[in-house]
Amino acid sequence: MSDVFNDKPGIVFWITSGAALVWNLFGLSIYVMQVSASSDELSAAYTVGQVAFIEATPVWAISAFAIAVTAGVLGCMSLLFGKAWAVPLFAVSLLSMFIQNVNSYVLNDAVALFGPTPAIIQAVVITIATALIWYARRAKERGWIS
Repeated sequence: MSDVFNDKPGIVFWITSGAALVWNLFGLSIYVMQVSASSDELSAAYTVGQVAFIEATPVWAISAFAIAVTAGVLGCMSLLFGKAWAVPLFAVSLLSMFIQNVNSYVLNDAVALFGPTPAIIQAVVITIATALIWYARRAKERGWIS
């Protein structure tokens, strides 16, 4: 097997990178909706205890969420523009997710209030973020991004 790779990414790269961008833009929209929702809007969707949990989220956890989704979007854009900045941006995104989760799952018991679904969704998000780091590193190794 040759160690020489084609320096032009194929259609799978573009589809994967585009889908990852859509995924991360969805995450960014969730962040914007969460931080811009009024108490009345939250009360329409959540129980009193859940609203209290959301409203009591510390600034550092909200900031970690903002950094995670912003770095994810920028990482995807870096992939699409062929820039190796995607690798550290995806790493920052993943690290920020772990920081955010400290509030929800270590310092507080989000599962007790919201059930297991958000924890399962967060596990999927972390899995995808980890896969994006791997994918960006592979793209760099193959010369698709530099």
